[in-house]
Amino acid sequence: MEPGEDTRNLVDKFKGMPNEAIVAELDKTRIPLEIAIENLAHDFNIGTVVRNANAFNVARVHIIGKRKYNRRGAMVTDKYLHIDHFATIDEFVDDAHARGMKIIAVDNNRPESKALQKTQIFANSILVFGSESDGISQELLDKSDGAFYIEQLGSTRSINVGCASAVAMYEAVRQLGLLPKDA
Repeated sequence: MEPGEDTRNLVDKFKGMPNEAIVAELDKTRIPLEIAIENLAHDFNIGTVVRNANAFNVARVHIIGKRKYNRRGAMVTDKYLHIDHFATIDEFVDDAHARGMKIIAVDNNRPESKALQKTQIFANSILVFGSESDGISQELLDKSDGAFYIEQLGSTRSINVGCASAVAMYEAVRQLGLLPKDA
């Protein structure tokens, strides 16, 4: 490694750039999708969800409930995102609806959830993920505009919420036609 070489987990075009410049560049190509995490239990997986949100360059990340989360899992990617905190579900829902956003819960443990392959995700959506152990609270689910689950083939009832967020964001980007054409 050369002296002064940037060792952050960045693609080459961002190496050596200050955080503010990276955010400005990412803002030019943000996708019209937002992510929310209901943080009821200081879930260590939130860092992974934040890192995935950066990987798909979502417009915003919302943390509902406890502000604190394991930033180590985000691998500094939270510095390149717009992250909002809402102390209550009502604050989050009011903000989302005032901006014309649809709140879509990602929860496999609810009878009202539809299969992901039968769900259309729109650009004005906020995909909501719950805590690893409890999922999304009934209060937030009741205030959501829809819910889907990720179909699985094995014997466990769920996949890790960090993994679920990656699957859901990828499918949203695919449905919105935003996958890179050169890949």
